Amino acid sequence: MVNLRRILTFCLSPKARLKTFLHGRLVPKHFPIAYKLAAILTLLISSGMILLGLVIVNNQTHLLQKQMNHFADTVVEQLADNSKELVMSDDILSLMVVISNLGTQSNILGAVIYSDDGQILASTGVIPSDEIYRLYNRSEESKNDHFQLQWRTNAAGGQAVGATSYISPIKFQNIVAGHALVTFSTAEIDQTIADMINAIIAATIIMILLGVFVSLHMGRRISKPLHSLMDASREISNGNYEYQIKERRNDELGNLTTALNRMADGLLEKTQVENAFSRYVSKNIAKEIMGNLEHIQLGGHHVDGSVIFADIVGFTQLSETYSADEIAGVLNDYFSYITLASKMHQGTIDKYMGDCAMIVFGVPEEDKLHKLHAVYCAVMIQKLVERINAIRRSNNKLAVSFRIGINSGSMLAGNLGSTERMQYTVVGESVNLASRLQHIAEKDQIIISSEFYNDPDIKWRLTAEKYKSIYLRGITEEVSTYIVKDVIALYQDKIDEQIDEILRIKPAA
Repeated sequence: MVNLRRILTFCLSPKARLKTFLHGRLVPKHFPIAYKLAAILTLLISSGMILLGLVIVNNQTHLLQKQMNHFADTVVEQLADNSKELVMSDDILSLMVVISNLGTQSNILGAVIYSDDGQILASTGVIPSDEIYRLYNRSEESKNDHFQLQWRTNAAGGQAVGATSYISPIKFQNIVAGHALVTFSTAEIDQTIADMINAIIAATIIMILLGVFVSLHMGRRISKPLHSLMDASREISNGNYEYQIKERRNDELGNLTTALNRMADGLLEKTQVENAFSRYVSKNIAKEIMGNLEHIQLGGHHVDGSVIFADIVGFTQLSETYSADEIAGVLNDYFSYITLASKMHQGTIDKYMGDCAMIVFGVPEEDKLHKLHAVYCAVMIQKLVERINAIRRSNNKLAVSFRIGINSGSMLAGNLGSTERMQYTVVGESVNLASRLQHIAEKDQIIISSEFYNDPDIKWRLTAEKYKSIYLRGITEEVSTYIVKDVIALYQDKIDEQIDEILRIKPAA
């Protein structure tokens, strides 16, 4: 699987391989909901604060710029009005006085008065290097006959600052006599906007931190019951149906908790019923019935399987000699060993009929080696009973012997009986023959038909000798039988090891 994954990854394009690598390295397999909530709230708060900051900065910038434009237009308009008579009279000294008074204001970088042909008549502070007509061409008209130009210049300390020059023509009776220009520093506006941005950034960081803290706290409170639900689902998936969530809530999570507890109770009850049911029928049959509760109905299907009938010899005489409790104890003890032996060979206990056990192979689960498993199981039962009897006799306890009949072939498997009471079992001629073979067997004998013995997969694995022939009702030809003595030496050690394992699981008393 790993090599195939590497080959598929190598066949991808470099871009796809990089994406796969980054996804495997950077994307965690488990991302807690508290962190997801914190990330979402952080993104929302950040987006909201950034959007709000942009709106505030934009509005305040326009407001400050509008206030500055209004003030600057008023100043340059007053300068033009105060200078028009002085320009007409060519009073340079008075113009210098007017210009000098403007230069004393902190936010004014410079001022200049031009003649009508663009010559500088008076100036102070920083002035643009271009001639007045080029300045007009580069300027934007703010209102009638008022223009403004944004540029940068060096302040007293040599630091570059933003500047805005406001230009207004000096008119006398609709004749342009000159031009007035006042340059204002935008440093205060820039600083105000920068302070505003810093304040918004600080507020955004505080809100983000607060949002992360609140979202983590909320996420943990929300995820706490989710973790309880995860623990409960993990326990239930592992088969611990007794696990219950103790916390009670009156919200959606509380409803989910109640539903999960009820589901666990239902599964526990189902498991208890199934365990109890499997004590009356085999676990394989119980599993099949419990897994198809909605489709339980009379009927069956033909299967190819094998069946064993194992009967206690002289049970009627034993029943008359010993008490009912003693007989029940003997039956339960020996049948428990037979159950363990059948499990080791994929057999299923179909039913116990008094002193007889009926074991099927290849039913309800298909088994292509059902014949072989049936023979090995029968041989093991006889060897196991022999070992148990030796132990019981040494302890002065009752020992019994079994006679066994085996047959295989087509049989009908399914729910048989009535709609009020049915039983999952197998019936058919092959089953009847196995029962008849058990009846003709003697003490400690295993009887099979010649057809069963002559199977190529069976014959070479057994040591057997020919037994008597019998006639069955409805069959004209007699049925030849064989007594199974043992399995070949190759398999004897394996059976002995299995018997030792069974006796370790359930020591004989």
